[in-house]
Amino acid sequence: MDKEISRRQFLEKIGLGTAAGTSLLLLKDVANARPGTDLIPSRTLGRTGAKVSILAFGCGSRFLMYKDEESAAAILNRAIDLGITYLDTAYAYGDGQSETRVGKVMATRRKEVWLATKIPDRTRDEFLRRLEASLKRLQTDHVDLVHIHSLGQADDLAKIEAPDGALKGLMEAREQKMARFAGMTSHTNGEVMAKAIERHDLDCVQMALNASRNGRFEELALPAANAKNLGVIAMKVTGQEFLVGDGPGKADMNSLLRYSMSLPVTTAVVGMPRPEMLAHNVETARSFSPLNDQEKERLRQQLGSSREGLEKRLVGHLDGPTVNPGMFLA
Repeated sequence: MDKEISRRQFLEKIGLGTAAGTSLLLLKDVANARPGTDLIPSRTLGRTGAKVSILAFGCGSRFLMYKDEESAAAILNRAIDLGITYLDTAYAYGDGQSETRVGKVMATRRKEVWLATKIPDRTRDEFLRRLEASLKRLQTDHVDLVHIHSLGQADDLAKIEAPDGALKGLMEAREQKMARFAGMTSHTNGEVMAKAIERHDLDCVQMALNASRNGRFEELALPAANAKNLGVIAMKVTGQEFLVGDGPGKADMNSLLRYSMSLPVTTAVVGMPRPEMLAHNVETARSFSPLNDQEKERLRQQLGSSREGLEKRLVGHLDGPTVNPGMFLA
């Protein structure tokens, strides 16, 4: 497969609206990937001590583009077969639909993966109630990691930190073994995320880490997380495809994925709404070689003009159901 996928080629492969009809027959494209003996590299997820694949399967809006339930289960099973051991889901992904889909696979494969979900509620009671329902949908008595979903600006952190805030529920969930580890995600403001990391006893964090450096996560939050040996999960690798393409402010898929994986992170979450995208990204992960400092800086300069636009796109963003899969806005 061509290693230099432009935005046009990328969207053509996704099929602009046709992904909803993806059938099980398309899984033959994934089957052409090299045998499972050629493993995806793994890294240690910070202080958790767990080892997970450097490529994680994103179960957000792109996963929900598999409209057929059987196809969704098949692609998730195939991802695990190919060596992906980190699954990223959330209640907000289809109001529990993603968790339900993942749960059908977890019924038989729970021990093979690191399972993470995210809870959007901002009070202690609502957080715990939501997590309890999530566990039922996921068909498990615990997740490996639960995040407070999508930290925003300073006022949002204040809500989370309130005496009856979600942070209290997060800590209780870990204490009660509903989750083995506790985390928080953000794609809005790296400075606020850094404060949350410095103030609280988190095990992992998930943040926007791409070559545009939107939100200053790489400059501010990533060093804070590394200083405390937290497990770091990169997301928004392509900026919801905003960064994929030709010309100023754009780059090919491989460069974007390699950039995020070259940072001091454990894994990169990617949504893969077509089987051939799974095959391509698995190949990239299997043959991964880090970008050197000069290559990273060159890509930052190339993507710099997209930084402000991406920041505007991600304000208030929560990767829920995609109204129009072809538009790729969710």
